[in-house]
Amino acid sequence: MFTNGVFDLLHVGHVQLLETARGFGAALVVGVNSDASARRLGKGADRPLVTERERARVLAALACVDCVVPFDQDTPLDLIRALRPDVLVKGADYELKDIVGASEVVSWGGRVERVPLIAGNSTTDLVRRIRGG
Repeated sequence: MFTNGVFDLLHVGHVQLLETARGFGAALVVGVNSDASARRLGKGADRPLVTERERARVLAALACVDCVVPFDQDTPLDLIRALRPDVLVKGADYELKDIVGASEVVSWGGRVERVPLIAGNSTTDLVRRIRGG
């Protein structure tokens, strides 16, 4: 299985996604946007708040995560093509047509799973609450 994201300020929504993803098979590889890649996503000039090395370290400590691979591209497509996962997992906030790598995974016989989100649990919401907004 494979999933990816920035995972800045790990929260319960991330943990639910990762645990659910791990349940789809024998091993979970997590692609983590590098700091530069995360900044290009446009989440704010001060993001990510946590460095890529620290984000990767925290993710690697989770029992449901077997391997963490940082990537510097804008999307994880090259990583997905290299790893050829049999299951690609993303949050249900992504439409299937918008999930990077979905068509590739399906083309080699894999599948795409969309995991329901926990309402009100995003890093952006968390940062807003911390800042009193």
